[in-house]
Amino acid sequence: MEGGSPVFGYLMRFCSLRSGSSGNAAYIGYKDVHILVDAGLSGSTIEKSLLNIDVNPHSISAILITHEHNDHIKGAGILSRRYDIPIYANEATWSSMESFIGDIEPHNKRFFKTGEDFTLGDVKIRPFKKSHDASEPVGFSFFCGQNKATIATDLGYISRGVAANIMDSDVVLLESNHDVDMLMNGTYPWPLKKRILSPHGHLSNKDAAEAIKKFIKLKAIGKIYLGHLSQNNNKPEIAYKTVVDALKEEGIDYEINMALRYAESDIVEI
Repeated sequence: MEGGSPVFGYLMRFCSLRSGSSGNAAYIGYKDVHILVDAGLSGSTIEKSLLNIDVNPHSISAILITHEHNDHIKGAGILSRRYDIPIYANEATWSSMESFIGDIEPHNKRFFKTGEDFTLGDVKIRPFKKSHDASEPVGFSFFCGQNKATIATDLGYISRGVAANIMDSDVVLLESNHDVDMLMNGTYPWPLKKRILSPHGHLSNKDAAEAIKKFIKLKAIGKIYLGHLSQNNNKPEIAYKTVVDALKEEGIDYEINMALRYAESDIVEI
């Protein structure tokens, strides 16, 4: 699935700026469109992270919000006010998050409908339904020329709809939130454990591994990043080993990458 124009401005660029239970933000760029997906960290952290990958915060075209939890919206209002950036979310998410992100200029309050494509410049965006304990959570697929990137985190399970949107992506950020044994033997109260394990919670390492295995067998997935790891119930080496071992059992040798909690991950240019 690798390929694309050798001209820098016409490559799709993807980078997970931060990924984890403590804060999430990702960058998608194509031609003159620069998109921030979620802004769940301080404004200054996101600014520095963008500059680290040679993206001027003033150039951000839009902030897209997957759902209203604080680790996805913390810096959204600050950045919108500081750089006059439109924020895109569905109506239910706007209703749930508006009081937490502060006043947003009316012209920067934008709406999309879950399941309906919309465009920003030459980027087509598909917000798709997912299962999580939020008002109307979504994942996103981005179509940039011939290439596709998908962000699918904060989901209790991979539905047929989510799987269909991940299919044929050149790069995927997929949740690998927790190790079930660590969660069950950890200090979280039972109601919180039950929530995480529920169909509206978070995807486990084993569930991520099973899904990746199916996508690879179908030859329907490109570069894979495991993300949104729990700080208390997972470790990068455990998530990585769980997925790689599951693939090896099927005789599959495939590169698995980690989206980092406290730093930018590798920049993917396709």
